[in-house]
Amino acid sequence: MKRALVLGLLLLGGCAQSGNRFPSLLPRAIEVRDDAEPMAATPVIIADAALDAKIAEATLALEIIKTAFEAGVNRAETLVTSAQRQAAGTTAWLDAQSALADLDIVRADVSSAISDLDRLAIDRAAAGNAPYPALEAARADARTQYNDARTIIDMLAAQLAPA
Repeated sequence: MKRALVLGLLLLGGCAQSGNRFPSLLPRAIEVRDDAEPMAATPVIIADAALDAKIAEATLALEIIKTAFEAGVNRAETLVTSAQRQAAGTTAWLDAQSALADLDIVRADVSSAISDLDRLAIDRAAAGNAPYPALEAARADARTQYNDARTIIDMLAAQLAPA
């Protein structure tokens, strides 16, 4: 019985109110402050005549490359069509492969133009300037032209017998 009484008193002691004051559960000052970065002002794009001239030059080069590629595609399609049922290593197959290699050379010219445009964008960013919309549009167009060329070359190559 004494044990039950001692155990009861111990348990009752856990229910007693403490003299200590517990901290409030309300948000503290540090928890309500705003740590968000302030919105950056929209940069003003200043026209750059020298950059516009370089973009125009690259765009003209891409148009010339596109014309050469289209002429090469017409030639390659003709040669691939005649070599479709030919075994690898035949004259017709070799001619078609040669035409595809010529298309790859033209596609490499597009890649070079992309590199030139990327260099302009990198130089502009290194100088701390905002992206130039005309330059970004030219880069996007060049990448599209490159991807289209790659798709056409892959499609034509798939029609030939494997080497």
